Amino acid sequence: MATALSVVVLAAGGIGHAVVTGLDTGITRVDPFKDMKNRPQAGHGMNVLVVGTDGRDRISPEEKEKYRLGGAPCHCTDTVMLVHISEDRERASVVSLPRDSYAEMPEHTDLTSGKRHNSHPVKLNAAYAEGGPGLTVRTVESMTGVKIDHYLEVDFTSFMRTVDAIGGVQICTSRPVKDSYTGLDLAAGTHELDGGQALQYVRSRHIDGAADIGRMQRQQKFLAALIERATSGGVLLNPVRFREMATTMLSSVRADEDFGTDQMLALAKAMRGFTPASSEFVSVPIGDMSFPVKGIGSTVKWDAAKAQKLFQALREDRPLAPASQKPAASASASVSGKGAAPRTAVVDVAPRTIRVQVYNGTRTDGLGRKVDDALRATGFDTTRTPMTGSGQERARTLVEYDPRWDRSAKSLATALPGAELRAVRGRGGTLRVTVGADYRGVTGVRAEEPGRGGGPFEAVTGDQVVCP
Repeated sequence: MATALSVVVLAAGGIGHAVVTGLDTGITRVDPFKDMKNRPQAGHGMNVLVVGTDGRDRISPEEKEKYRLGGAPCHCTDTVMLVHISEDRERASVVSLPRDSYAEMPEHTDLTSGKRHNSHPVKLNAAYAEGGPGLTVRTVESMTGVKIDHYLEVDFTSFMRTVDAIGGVQICTSRPVKDSYTGLDLAAGTHELDGGQALQYVRSRHIDGAADIGRMQRQQKFLAALIERATSGGVLLNPVRFREMATTMLSSVRADEDFGTDQMLALAKAMRGFTPASSEFVSVPIGDMSFPVKGIGSTVKWDAAKAQKLFQALREDRPLAPASQKPAASASASVSGKGAAPRTAVVDVAPRTIRVQVYNGTRTDGLGRKVDDALRATGFDTTRTPMTGSGQERARTLVEYDPRWDRSAKSLATALPGAELRAVRGRGGTLRVTVGADYRGVTGVRAEEPGRGGGPFEAVTGDQVVCP
């Protein structure tokens, strides 16, 4: 969430030293690099680790109720992004790291208990809770092989206030977007979001089966919209508005000691003319959306080979988005059986974000395993542990789903032609398929994701995802 806000500050070169000087006095300083050893070798350009925490101490009771911000904060990172500023200062690459990413936490001392811990597996967002900014930086460097140059941290309060100070952001949605947890409720169309609504938008993860992947894409879309508003709305050219916005943001930012006025000005002069097209966004490639870890639960496992190529590109200061966008190739063909003609159906929700548990509702041995394999081959996130259904043999394949995941259910049913859909309240994010005697194979499906990029990393530039 802080990425675009920091870019706004960096892009303020036209305002001059007099306006910017002194803004960094409100920044709380931390030393995330203290006593760090055996760090990755520095590459080209500058790398900033940006984290959004769930701090909400200064939000009013009325705002907490209106924007569903009740409950105790976990004192962990709600958002983690690795931002690379190119050496020529003409490009900003933003890599979203899922907060539930499987991570091997380095040896450390727990800040809460004071106990010394050996290296152990965790979810990425737990690094902040156990060891603060320092352990978060160490963990990310260990996972990515990218040396972090600066650290920025923003909480819920500063996020809301900054969006309000800049005059809100414009978000476009092609379909209704609703999340009962955050209270987000947007009709299809164009919307002007204030700070509280923007926070709901970037926090929502219960809109459909896309969960954190969909949330990261909405965060990227929001960042591009914020850059668009800042660069086209006169904020950077109006000293009064700029100082108001910057003061609001920096009043609750935490950053490393070396990120101050001089660094802001040096980057600002180099990044003059920065626009949404100068930014590119990508999520780290995922190998397994539901990787089980004993004592931790379900985690997000990265695709090691693809992630390594992504971070190598950052170290070498190479663009992540292709120079010219080409239509994405169709997803895999139908896997319905030998001799079947290739066919691919377009669905609303990407199959890789849909969790599926398969049951064999027939007396055909091995059919559950066959269907699980076929669904996984076309991209669905199956449990890989098919089970035997109870009761009488089913004549028709059944898809059971929680009503909140209705779009995911329709996408799954498209892959299983003729399947019956049945809503089951409280079922949760895992859809249940009971295979019937009518099963004739799985149809390949792909999501139509307007604005998602091509190339090896599926990166997009900011101008591709802002409102037309």
